[in-house]
Amino acid sequence: MGGEKSPIVEFSGYKAGMTHLIMIEDNPNAPNAGMEVAVPVTVIETPPMKLIGIRGYGKGLYGKRPLMEVWDGKEGHDSRLEAMAQAIEDGSITELRAIASTQPRLVGGIGKKKPDIMEQRVDGDLKGAFEYLRSNLGGEITVSSIFEEGEMVDVIAITKGKGTQGPVKRWGTAIQDRKARRSSKGRHIGTLGPWNPHRVRWTVPQLGQTGYHQRTEYNKRVLKLGRKDEDINPKGGFPHYGLVRNDYIILKGSVPGPRKRLIRIRHAIRPTKVLKGAPQITYISKESKQ
Repeated sequence: MGGEKSPIVEFSGYKAGMTHLIMIEDNPNAPNAGMEVAVPVTVIETPPMKLIGIRGYGKGLYGKRPLMEVWDGKEGHDSRLEAMAQAIEDGSITELRAIASTQPRLVGGIGKKKPDIMEQRVDGDLKGAFEYLRSNLGGEITVSSIFEEGEMVDVIAITKGKGTQGPVKRWGTAIQDRKARRSSKGRHIGTLGPWNPHRVRWTVPQLGQTGYHQRTEYNKRVLKLGRKDEDINPKGGFPHYGLVRNDYIILKGSVPGPRKRLIRIRHAIRPTKVLKGAPQITYISKESKQ
């Protein structure tokens, strides 16, 4: 897709691990503005995604609904594209979504073959976006065609699963004092609630499933977009992952989920206005993480 900017606003990759780098603090309001600071970062491997379909949405009785879709390589592919173009011209289709798939076979560290297929939101002028999707249907999307260094992004992922846990770990309730315990067990709550109402309310902290939930974290800064020929691997590779062999993105701070997990990245829906432009990175740690 060259250097053309994509109207698609999302991308997906696989979490490799964390390291740290040293950069020049470019926040003018920071006490150490203009000085070198050490920053923890997350490395996400982002092999190109394949654009395998286009889906058009229109108005239905209860909101928007899918009206038409075109899949790459399916019979009647060209006639469906023409019909979709006509529906956009008529105003029947009011929103477009790209259908894209990851290519986990290109990633050496996850041992996965089955691609993750997902819808991706498309912004901008409807006709221009359709022409872009039409010309690139069946092709590849790169992370650098969507994001820029220095911008803010949101990340969506499934957190680390921790199974069934008690209220102390799950909700942070206090461990009971020695004299208040019953049967010398203090890792439980003192009461399930009052006499009335005659039921246990949902607000009472109890044991249950902890982790393995979908979470969205806002405003992670893109510090670097790396190409596959730019080595980022620490000595011995990333623990429990291996070597990054494709393009990658470096985000400031942590990201939900364990290594190897799918991470969805999108343009920030409420970005900060203070930081602009690509940061100046002076050093990236490649020391062993073993």
